[in-house]
Amino acid sequence: MAKKKKTGRKKVTRQKTGGQTRSGSDWFDQQVNRIKSGQNSEQEQVASLETTQEKTQMSATQDSARDDFSMSRWTIRIKLMVIISGLILLSLGAMIALATYFFRAYNILTVQENNLNLSRVISTNLESTIETVSRDVRLVAKVLDKYPQSRQTLENEIFGSEEDLIFLGIYRRAGNQLEPERRLVNPDLLVKYEILSADIYGLTGKYSESFMRTFSGQTVLINASPGFKTPIVGLGIPFEESGGQRTILVAYLKMDLFLENFQMSGITETFMVNQDGIVVAHPDNNVVLSSADASNMEIVRHMQTSPVNNGLLRYENDDGHSYLGSFNKLDTLGVGIISTVPEDKALEEVYNIQRRNLYLTIIIVSLALIVVFFFSKQISRPILILVRAARQISAGNFALNLVPEHRDELGLLTNSFNHMARGLQERANLKDSFGKFVNKELAELSMAGAISLGGERKECAIFFSDIRGFTAMSERLRPEEVVEFLNEYFTDMVRCVNETHGIVDKFIGDAIMAHWGALKTYGNNTENAINAALMMRAALIAFNRGRGTARRPVLHMGCGINTGHVIAGQIGSDERLEYTVIGDAVNLASRVEALTKHFGVDIIVTNHSLDLVRGLYHAVEMDKMRVKGKAKPITVYAVLGRQDDPDCPKDLKELRRIVGIDYKPSAGKKAGEEVKYEPA
Repeated sequence: MAKKKKTGRKKVTRQKTGGQTRSGSDWFDQQVNRIKSGQNSEQEQVASLETTQEKTQMSATQDSARDDFSMSRWTIRIKLMVIISGLILLSLGAMIALATYFFRAYNILTVQENNLNLSRVISTNLESTIETVSRDVRLVAKVLDKYPQSRQTLENEIFGSEEDLIFLGIYRRAGNQLEPERRLVNPDLLVKYEILSADIYGLTGKYSESFMRTFSGQTVLINASPGFKTPIVGLGIPFEESGGQRTILVAYLKMDLFLENFQMSGITETFMVNQDGIVVAHPDNNVVLSSADASNMEIVRHMQTSPVNNGLLRYENDDGHSYLGSFNKLDTLGVGIISTVPEDKALEEVYNIQRRNLYLTIIIVSLALIVVFFFSKQISRPILILVRAARQISAGNFALNLVPEHRDELGLLTNSFNHMARGLQERANLKDSFGKFVNKELAELSMAGAISLGGERKECAIFFSDIRGFTAMSERLRPEEVVEFLNEYFTDMVRCVNETHGIVDKFIGDAIMAHWGALKTYGNNTENAINAALMMRAALIAFNRGRGTARRPVLHMGCGINTGHVIAGQIGSDERLEYTVIGDAVNLASRVEALTKHFGVDIIVTNHSLDLVRGLYHAVEMDKMRVKGKAKPITVYAVLGRQDDPDCPKDLKELRRIVGIDYKPSAGKKAGEEVKYEPA
């Protein structure tokens, strides 16, 4: 009695076919749709092949005339010599190129020197400005330190004369922090620029690490603009000792006084960065307010690593444009002045001169081309014809009839092109015809000489299928009707084999023999074979829709699958060879297919095959059977479907209902019938 086989894990697996991943009934529906839609495309290919063959026959009558082609004395070499004589005009181009090169080099040197001088001038002005501001701030700080009037009185006296000063504080060192002694803010500027007192007080703590360098006697300059609506510069200035401890001045001022040095017209852009590459001053206020990081600019990196205080550099930014830059470092302030100019703008006049020279060259060359225009057309026209012919060949149209226009090398090439097209047409016809008798992959390998003579031992999945009741069915139909529905049936079934990377070995009447793994292995050969059988089941269900008459009978099939070692190779005689597989595994697959009728199922696999795909399929163990050629009984399984298919039949009864099998247990062997199997 049949019992359901437990097939291990319930993990949902993925179906691999043709490099894609699908699962469940959706996958099988897609395969069936592809099978149906492929019929039309195949008919179109056949029609295209017939049209191409007709064109080839039409051009065959003209072959003999083209074969008598001979070259004239006016070869391409002579023609090119005549044309090359006009290339003396290249001397003008060479002269323009040399003049442009030297003029460009001179302009680059001039622009870089101007940039360096500009950086030096701005550095000098900046140092002078810093010195003046530092002196004024020290004077204000002394007043703040020696005359402790009321805060309002001090603010009126100090900030009344210092319109750019926003904040002034006297700080001493307290460990790694700055501790304030006296602090004053300019209330008018705070209101004007919408600055909170707490924000301006907190700046010193934010930049305390930079201001700490002031205790070593260095004036520190920072960009304190981030977070505010107006550019603000911070100054750390050495002050004097107070109570035996050195103090420093921290002042925050409007940056307008410093930005004046960087606001200049022209194509040069000048800005100031600190030791870390952070922008301190820039012509664009938005860059200053955001305290942009310019350390990724090559000119800034070069300045940071340079052992000298100034230098020149040609570099490329991340935007892909080239720049001419210079730098001048102010070690006393810990900043550097960068001047850059886009190379294309700096050399714009060079390019203008070059452009005018090119225009002159174009005019001269155009006059020369007028002379050779008609002659060059004799060369370009055949080439364009060959280009169009090459495109037709790439599109699969090999039936060409090109007539050589001249008896030179181009004419010889055109004639050879015709011979090549005919050879390709014959090869395509042979490939298409050969591919209808054998697997296309096998045809390509055979034509490429990649299949060696003799046999190889390989492990393959062997498949046999057969139409149930075909003999009785064919007796009721006319021969042409039998051939018609067999062709339609085989088209669907063979497509299932091809889609799963199998090879149809042969058709034996209404039976199909196929195998997986003989030529090439695509993953699990047994899994691909069972997938093909399941696809055939789905395709046959679709095939039977609308059938059921005497002239269009409903078909049922049985499929047997076995996996084992076979001998694969070209077998036959010197006059005719056939690529096939032979061996005991093939015979067993044929015997297993015969068991489908006995058990009333459509797909049966052997125990060895199922062991290779455990966990992928729902299968039911059938009664052990003795088959012809095997001394021991074999165990076979009826395949219900994939475990990841939600529409998989639950049992044999549902399977038989789906595929339309009216199962009745066998009554025994008929008289005279060959014994291929019997219960164990």
